Formats: sequence, C-alpha cells, structure tokens
Amino acid sequence: MRYVAIGDSFTEGLGDELPDGTVRGWADLVAAGLAAANGGPVQYANLAIRGRLLEPIVTDQLDRALSLSPLPTMITLNGGGNDMMRAGTDLGRLVALTEGAVRRCADAGVRLVLLSGGDPSARLPFGATMRRRGSALTAATAELAARHGLDFIDVFSDVEIRREQYWSPDRLHLNSAGHRRVASLVLDGLGHPTEAHVVDPAPVGRRSLLAEARYYREFVVPWVHRRLRGRSSGDGRTAKYVDWVPVQAG
Repeated sequence: MRYVAIGDSFTEGLGDELPDGTVRGWADLVAAGLAAANGGPVQYANLAIRGRLLEPIVTDQLDRALSLSPLPTMITLNGGGNDMMRAGTDLGRLVALTEGAVRRCADAGVRLVLLSGGDPSARLPFGATMRRRGSALTAATAELAARHGLDFIDVFSDVEIRREQYWSPDRLHLNSAGHRRVASLVLDGLGHPTEAHVVDPAPVGRRSLLAEARYYREFVVPWVHRRLRGRSSGDGRTAKYVDWVPVQAG
C-alpha cells in the first residue's frame, strides 16, 4: 500500500508533538495501523501544511500526490476548516473544489477517502457560527462521498472528541489523545476493526477570568493579527514527508 495524506494542520498533526519537537498526528498513526493490518511496511507521504485553505490542498498538494512515483494507492483528504474561519465562506465553492479532487483521483485510479475534522466550536469565540458552517460542510461532503461511492470518516459528528480532554490549549487543534481517537476512527472506517480511543471521563473545572484572558492573549490575538496582515501559520513551511517513506507497524 502507498498512502498519501493531504490537508491542513489537522492532517499535518499539529498538537501531537513528539519529544524532539516534530509533529506526528492521526495520519502517521493510520499509516502505522495499515502496516500492522497488512503485515508489512506501508509507503507513506504527508503533504499537509498548517493554515492551508481548501483550494491549494486540492490543487498544489493533490498535484504533488498524483505526481509521486509510484502512484499512491490511497489518498485521504480533509480541508475547509480554515475557509470556515473566514467571512463570506462559499459552501458551494468548497463542495465543487472537493468534487474536482474526487474526479481527478477517480481518473487516476487512486482510492480517495474523505474526512471531516473534529468539532472544536464549544470553546471557541463565535463557536455557534463555526458549528453551523462545519455541520453544513460535513453534510455536503457526506452527500458527495455517498454519490461517488467513497469512504467518508465523519469526525465532526463524533460527540466524544468534542470534550476538552482531546484538545490542545489553543482549543482549535487536537492534542495527542485527539489524534489517537481520529486514527482509530479512520482505521475502523477503512475496514480494520479498531477500538476507538477514549480518555478518562473526569469532569473539567470552570475556567477563571484570568485563564480566559491568557487564552485570548496567547492564541486569539495573534490569530487576528495574522488575518489582518494576510498571513498564515503555514507561510514558508514545507510538508513533512514530501516523498515516500516506509512506515512499519506501530
């Protein structure tokens, strides 16, 4: 098997940092899980870059994925989360971009698996708007996948992963536990029975005003500044695995 993951920070693995500072993430874990299921190493590439909008994912990243030699046997695609955080998001355009990727993979004979990201909206500023947009994109992507006979892994509707224990301090990216849960959902959805990862259900205490102020200062204000300057957290970054690397069973 030759597996390529394309997308943004969700697929890059942001929030699942290893001791050496590199990021792992659910896609890396899926590659290891596929190696275990297949009884041998999987060739793996991860072209995802944090901050990317859907259009460069389904053009630049998909171009690179389909130019790999030998050709991938499977690609996972998630995107649109960064688009959802911008004003004037056009859902129809996002669906059309995704459908274009579906057709390109079908023409190339490559299996495409679509994913929705987890739902972080409960603890985000303007969370109700984010959930409404995310729900609409998830429903449209599910319908698209059904129409084309594709696998669709619906992480957005997973209630368990909405709990605070699965998220990083920025409340927008999954932590290691969250990435482990997504990996288990993906492997199960691909036909490799996997028990979904669950963390301790201990209750979460209320946040103090000081903690909320610190959160806005450390995460929200820098994000707003980047938007005002037309910058992205992924500017100047390259993907972590731009060519095939062998992955053994985890």
